[in-house]
Formats: sequence, C-alpha cells, structure tokens
Amino acid sequence: MVTDRTVLDSQLQNTIYQFEHAQGVVRPITRDIGSQSKSEQLAEALAAQTRIIIVTIQTFPALFEALDKYPRLASGRYAVIADEAHSSQTGSSAGKLKAILGSDLPEGEEVSAEELLDAAVAARRPNERISYYAFTATPKAKTLELFGRPANPALSPGKDNKPEAFHLYSMRQAIEEGFILDVLQNYTTYGAAWKIAHPDGGDEEVDSKKARSKLARWVRLHPYNIGQKVEVIVEHFREHIRHLLDGQAKAMVVTSSRQEAVRYQLAVKEYVRQQGYADVHPLVAFSGIVLPDEVIPEEVTESSSLLNAGVNGRDLAEALDSPDFNVMIAANKYQTGFDQPKLCAMYVDKKLQGVDCVQTLSRLNRTFPGKQTFILDFFNEPQDILDAFLPYYTRAELTDVTDPQIIYDLQKRLDAEGIYHWQEVEAFALAFFDPKAAASKLSYYCQPARERFARRHQLAGEARRQARDFKRTAEANGDGAGLKKAEHALKEAGEQVDQLDLFRKNLQSFVRLYEFLSQIVPYEDRELEQLCVYARHLHPLLRIDRLQEDDIDVSELQLTHYRLTKRAEHKLRLS
Repeated sequence: MVTDRTVLDSQLQNTIYQFEHAQGVVRPITRDIGSQSKSEQLAEALAAQTRIIIVTIQTFPALFEALDKYPRLASGRYAVIADEAHSSQTGSSAGKLKAILGSDLPEGEEVSAEELLDAAVAARRPNERISYYAFTATPKAKTLELFGRPANPALSPGKDNKPEAFHLYSMRQAIEEGFILDVLQNYTTYGAAWKIAHPDGGDEEVDSKKARSKLARWVRLHPYNIGQKVEVIVEHFREHIRHLLDGQAKAMVVTSSRQEAVRYQLAVKEYVRQQGYADVHPLVAFSGIVLPDEVIPEEVTESSSLLNAGVNGRDLAEALDSPDFNVMIAANKYQTGFDQPKLCAMYVDKKLQGVDCVQTLSRLNRTFPGKQTFILDFFNEPQDILDAFLPYYTRAELTDVTDPQIIYDLQKRLDAEGIYHWQEVEAFALAFFDPKAAASKLSYYCQPARERFARRHQLAGEARRQARDFKRTAEANGDGAGLKKAEHALKEAGEQVDQLDLFRKNLQSFVRLYEFLSQIVPYEDRELEQLCVYARHLHPLLRIDRLQEDDIDVSELQLTHYRLTKRAEHKLRLS
C-alpha cells in the first residue's frame, strides 16, 4: 500500500492494524523499527513475501541499490494500492516503483550504462505482473488517464473511449449519507483595500509583472495587514468556535508562505497577550527554517521555543489534538491528508484553486457529534471556490486523453533553442546510467548548456536596460523617432528574456509529461529517456540565473491607507 505523504502513511498503518492482527501478515515501513533504513526494511519485506506492506512512495527510489541483494524482487506479482492517488503516483517515484517491482534488469556481473539505459526504457512499459488500485476524492486528469479504464477495453483510449473510474462513491453521496460534511455551508468573505506611497522614490521603470508581485507580497507581510486579520481571526474564534464540541473545537489558519505563517504566529500570540485572553493557544506548522527579518527576531524552525513552546517533542498533529492547543497556523503543511475531526473553522489567507482548494478546505469535512464548520476567506472569490468543488461533487471526467505525439513536439521546441547540444545529452545519459561514473561528470556535461543559457540571459537583460535608458533619454528630449526605436528594442529584449523563460519551463514540462505518458504509452525511445534524465538535472541549474536580475527595492514604501471589510456571508450550494 503506497501513499505519497507521511501523515497518510501512519493513518493507513493504524487503519489496517484494526482489521488484521495476524503476526507477519502486515509490515509497516517506518523509522521507528530497529536500525535499518526504510529502504532496507522494504527490500527485506518484499523478499520475505510479506502479504501487506505499507509505505510512502518516496522510499521506493532508493531500492535500486537493494536489487543487487534481492534480484528476485523483479519477478514477483504485485498489487499496488495507492491511497490518495495524486501527482506522486504519476511521476518519477511511481516510475521507479514500477521498475523495481516489474522490470527485468540486465543480467551479468558487469552492467554497462547502455544496458541500464535500455532497462530504464523497458521499465516504463505496461507490466502484467503489477495491478494498480488507486483511491482519491479529487482525481486529476493525469490520475484518470493512468489508473482509469477505457469504456471499451478492446480499443485504444481516445476522445470517444476515455478512461474512467472503475467505481465511484461521490462527494455528494458521502455528504448525503453522513460520512462527511458539506464544508461550504458557512462561507464568509473579507476584502482588503490599501494604498501605498513612495515619497522619496525616483522615476524608474521596472517590469510591471514583477513589481505587482513584489508590492502585493510587501503588503501581505506588512505587520498592520497581518495585525488586522489576526484581530478578526481571534475574535471570530472566541465568539463562534471555541465553545463548540464542549470546548474541544480546533481551527486552522492557511497562509501562503513560511515567513507569513511565522509572522501570523507572533502576531496572534502578541494580540492574545495584549487582550489578556487565556483561551487561544496557537501552533505554527512549516518545513525548514525561516530567517530573521524586521519582525522575526531570530532564525526559527517548527521546534523553536519562540514559536511552539509547550509542544515538548510531540508531533504537531498530536499536540493540536490535545487540550494544550486549539489553533494551527500552517504554510503548505497539513493541507492534505490531515485527519482532525474536531477541526471546525478555517481562516484562509492564500490563493486556492483546483484540486488544492478542495483538498485544503476538505480538512473540515470529518464528522464529529454536534460539529458545525465555518470558513473565513481573506483572499478568494466564492464563485472560484464553488467552481473548484463542482467537478468532484458528482463525477470527475476527462475532456480528452493526452496526445502521445505532444512529447515529440516539446522535444523539437527544446532542441530548436540550441541551449544544449545532443552529444552533451548523450554523454550525460551514459554517465547517469553508469554505476561507476563520478557524480562530478553529471555537472560537467550540464555546464555548457548552463553557460549558454546564462550568457543569453545576461545579454538580453543588458539589452533591455539599455533600451530603457534610451527610452528615458528620448522622452526627456522629445525625440519621437528615438522613442519609437527604443520601444521596439525594449520589446525585442523582453521577448528574448521571455523565450529563455519559456525554454526553462518547457524543460520541466518535458520531464513531467514524459514520466507520466511513458507509463501509458510504450514509447521505447532511448532519446526520450536520455533527454528526460538530462533535463531533470539541467532545469534547477538554470533557475539561479534569475537571481542576477535587478531587484525591485521596496524598502522605502509606506502603507498610507488600509481597510479590511466583511463582504458577505455565503451558503455555497453544490447541488
């Protein structure tokens, strides 16, 4: 049983143990058992033919090393049950899972890079030794294509023979039968209006898209903006939520970044202290570290005493379930797979759309005696939320199947840019699949493309800055012809930068699309496999060059006006 999130992994283990207690039938793969790594535990469990194994999909890639120890792994018959089938079930981790369970690797003591490349291509073919069973409440198009069954199995999937779910238990039926709650019954929206000033700023032209994003982020992180929302959240929680479920009710605040989540936590704690409240106890959940800034006094993590004092080493989900805490402030964490039946309210300060919207707000749909749900949204429009839920209310359907030829069209566009040369791709792939090759070889073969990309990006950036200077000079001198020429040069330079940005995005799109389509379509094309592994390594090397662009200085901005108003209370109707 495979899941792509640790929190779901532990839930599965607990659920299966409830109905199967026979010794040795079920084996969870967890760090809590012995000194073995999770991959070693998994390889051992598979080799021992353990009937039910529960694991996260991220553990599978490291199993390639274990194949030498247990070569018979690739000759068994397997049922792969994917709980919450999402992106991770259609990407590289899922491909590696298939390769481990169902591909015949080259035989012999000495295995060449060429043979491993051929094996990688072969591993992507459909395999009759593996049966897949996937469960999800929010099937994406990719999920339906990969796991769905065509209406007529004798024909190839197409517009008139689209893959569909084997079985459907709809959101509507689950709500009507009382297994989950309709979370959109009490939906309140707030709107913010603000005005900023730059009294001592110069008249400098900047990229409008980049400037709008930077200004919006500056306002979002502004202490006054967060302070006003914190007041609304705390007072609403105390008046409408805290007393529910005999005082056990919980709430979640959804933010868009780690920095914002930490600032929210500090603001909530300060507001509660100023008001003398003793019934609001917040936690903050995020990954990694947040660096100090003008509001956050020191570098912090989830476990910092400045933020989550009183957790005492507990898992945050466990801490929230206790009487010690009742509000969780989250940044891209606990928004999927989090099961807390006492969660009654959600305060949203983040753009939500599509599957992410449904997954996030559905944290509220767990049933509990006497439970009501409330959502306060500072960011989204009610119709956008309704549009996100409607496709999953009754039945999610494909509009069409993906054209397999699109991967070749994307390859041609990438080749045409001339950022990489094909001999570099081939050399990289040979080094990648050569178990004896040094890791430095991978960077070596990516370096020429990185330098070409950086050089073009630098030249385009310089051309754009020169064009802006010419434009300002022409405007100052009233030179109409010069102004027209400068605007044309500025447009051309901008298009060059956009073209390089598109190449970088297409590089990532190629990897994702090939890793998905190759599980459906038996391409058996070595060039596609070579470009996939090369593009996956090259893409992150190109992103750092964006840091070399001129930044937009917002240090002297002033927030002169601000108003936060309650717009409306909605009962969003799905039926």
